[in-house]
Amino acid sequence: MNGQTDWAALLLSADGRLARGPFLIAAAMLLGLAAVYEAVVGVTLHWLTGWFVYPGLIYCGACVLSKRLHDRGKSGWWAALILFALVAVWPRPVGFFDFLFGIALVWAVVELGVLPGEMGANRYGANPLRPLAA
Repeated sequence: MNGQTDWAALLLSADGRLARGPFLIAAAMLLGLAAVYEAVVGVTLHWLTGWFVYPGLIYCGACVLSKRLHDRGKSGWWAALILFALVAVWPRPVGFFDFLFGIALVWAVVELGVLPGEMGANRYGANPLRPLAA
């Protein structure tokens, strides 16, 4: 992201690659927004406004996840599995299937939050930490 964060491109486009640092910041921001929304909005208002809030959060999450997956050399479509697992266990896991979704989320945390991106350019673009010299 070259020191400057273009928030519109980060949250609204799934093209390109995203380094680990900006990914963690954006993911924390989106999860924090969802948690604050859950805490502030009552049950009745939640059923009315959730139809507008959650699609936006999920779309932004899909874009951020796709970029980070691209940085790891994987298809952005894996974001669908991660988001499905997150929605399934939010706000707290309950049953056996939630345990399985939790395993998928642990994989996602390790894959996207711990492991570095691919060195050099890949099919999704240049390395965001070492952009090509102009």
